[in-house]
This record gives sequence, C-alpha cells and structure tokens, in this order.
Amino acid sequence: MNDIPIWQRLLGLLAYVLPWADALPFGRALFSLAPQLQWLTLPALPVLLLERGVPFGGFLLFLVLFLAVVRNQNLPYFLRFNVLQAILLDIVLVVLGLVFSVLLGPLGDNFALRTLNNTVFIGSLAVLLFALVQCLRGKEPDLPTLSEAVRLQL
Repeated sequence: MNDIPIWQRLLGLLAYVLPWADALPFGRALFSLAPQLQWLTLPALPVLLLERGVPFGGFLLFLVLFLAVVRNQNLPYFLRFNVLQAILLDIVLVVLGLVFSVLLGPLGDNFALRTLNNTVFIGSLAVLLFALVQCLRGKEPDLPTLSEAVRLQL
C-alpha cells in the first residue's frame, strides 16, 4: 500500500499546471485544426490569468513555489519533488519558447515550424500526463535527467 496521502498527491499534481500553461502556445496550430482540443486550456486558466493580470505574475508564482514549497524542509519530500520538477519543466518550455521566437520567428509560419511546435506541444502533453498519473498513484514521476537534477537539488 502506498503511504502518500491523497492531499499530497493532489497538490503534487496541481504543480504541473505551471508548465502546462507554458506548453499551450506551442499548440496554437493544433487548436486551429481541431478546435475541440481547446478544452485542454481549462486547467491552465488560473495560471494564465495570473501571468497576464499581475505584472511579473509568472515570475512571482515561480518565486513563491520555489521559496515557499521547494526550499521549505517542513513540507513532505513528495510535494517538494513534484513542485521542483514542474518548475524545471516550465523552465525548459520557457527557454524553448524563447528560442523558437528569436531563432525561428523570422522564418514565418511555415509547415516545418508548425510541425516543430506541434511536436513540442504533444511531447509536453505526454510528459505531463505521465507525471499526473504517477502523482495520482503516489509515485515520483521519473523523467530521465530531469528527475535526477531534482533529486540532486533536494
């Protein structure tokens, strides 16, 4: 029997909304092709509203999660692990978004760029679904390299 309480599982799962909010822009082309996929944006709405409604909202959310959760030794390891892993996933997605806009943006909206965006979106969706299922099961989502980095930090 797994000894991780349900509240920790749900809060660990909730942390992955942060990277999901930054993965959504990569799916714009897919959303236009299949509008029914837009329901996937619903879980990220609170984060998106915070990022757009509060100056530096995304950065403030990052700081709060990092300082109040990850660095708080009084919180359970499972929760700190998932929050830090979600933060690192988010950083990867933000950097990819910047690279795409700076290096690939001048190329315009061509088929290759849309395909690359769709690949990042679908890959992010797969990784986040895996993490969500593992959180619900009360297990650490073991993502190669990323989870190792998280364990080294904690």
